[in-house]
Amino acid sequence: MPSIAATSSKKRKRDDPTHENLSFELDSSSSTGTGPLLVSFPSLQAPKDTPFKRYGRRKARKDNQKDTDDDGGKYERTLVVGEAPAVEFISNEEESRRAADSGCSYLLAVHDPRTSKIKILPSQKTPYILTRTVKALKSIPPADAPSSLAYREARTALGETFGTKKAKAAIRAQERNRVDVNAMKGVMQHVVDGIDEKAEGLLTKDEAKDLADSARLVPPFSATATDPGDIYSLNDIIPDAEMKALNITLIEQNLKHNDHVGMLPWKHCKWVNNHIKRLGQEEDKSKARKRKLKMLLYVSTMFLFRRVIGHPKGLDKDSIYEKMNNVPTIVVDGLLSRFTEMTRGSSVHILTSAMSTKFMAYLLALCLRVDDFVSNPKNLADDLSLSIANIQAAYRGLGCKLKTLTERERANRGLSDTLADTKFAVLTAPVQFPKVRTAKKKS
Repeated sequence: MPSIAATSSKKRKRDDPTHENLSFELDSSSSTGTGPLLVSFPSLQAPKDTPFKRYGRRKARKDNQKDTDDDGGKYERTLVVGEAPAVEFISNEEESRRAADSGCSYLLAVHDPRTSKIKILPSQKTPYILTRTVKALKSIPPADAPSSLAYREARTALGETFGTKKAKAAIRAQERNRVDVNAMKGVMQHVVDGIDEKAEGLLTKDEAKDLADSARLVPPFSATATDPGDIYSLNDIIPDAEMKALNITLIEQNLKHNDHVGMLPWKHCKWVNNHIKRLGQEEDKSKARKRKLKMLLYVSTMFLFRRVIGHPKGLDKDSIYEKMNNVPTIVVDGLLSRFTEMTRGSSVHILTSAMSTKFMAYLLALCLRVDDFVSNPKNLADDLSLSIANIQAAYRGLGCKLKTLTERERANRGLSDTLADTKFAVLTAPVQFPKVRTAKKKS
């Protein structure tokens, strides 16, 4: 076992005498120069004998400002360039600025073993990030970026070679659905010519409107009429032959005594009864009064016809004649021809949904004429056992507008003030039908 003295001697030998007097010193000899520069090489180290140069612009001097920058030089920080036999190095300003903004700072220190001092040299605080360029590749022009077609073909080839069954099936389906633009160039003009040829038979906007109007289940109308009485002609609602066949003699004779109810085809219509009662209180015996009586008689006949023909399975003509025995045959035949349909090989007359809509339009158009083109939908809704909404929709289909009447308009028509909030169906000229609403697509 060694002695204590020997141990102490060995310990003193391990101690480096240069560390005992180690000191730091700031080298100010190059305070007016640029000083050493810090650089970072990306994945390639430059040879030791590679010369580097720093290029910069001289700063514009301002009052009370020193002629040196933060690094001790007179130039702005710009570029560091180095050139080796095979590679060129140049600093990337953007990457260097990003490194400077990272928050890290660096100092250069050099240890001098002779004097046991570490010198802190002046330098910039952040490094230059260098990029490299191979000289042999500078003469080769850069390759163009692959086109979308080339990229798609390469991707398809890769998928067909290494893809799963599902991926290969998706690639084949995509190829089947793809349109070959180059193949379409030769037939494109032919397709365009075919479209133009077929488009010649399409309807114009006005022609389409006329076609839609002609398909409306309303009486024949005049779209250019400036008077409501000329929109729906009475002859188109009640043919002349049927109008002449209506006999109002007994009704006229009993108007004053109000005994006309039992002489009507359908005596339960309050709207008809009230109108005939008002006519009985007038002394006017002109042709206009007789024409209005015939219209009221025809309205009563239509109410009876609706009641008879409303059988769910329909009726044959003989049964209809029997139930409408007090109505002229020509009138019954006219109603059957205009408002009923028969199935092939059958003699049964049926009031279909479309015919019911048409029948309601003719009935309300006749009632509008009796009411001087201003009707109260509620009165007819009660007689027809329908909701007011249905009657209002039928009036809109005729081109009527639903609105309340002013005080003067009510006074001119002899209406009570209790009807101030009632919406009347008013037919105005020129007629304007409601626009067809199209359903919005659900998102």
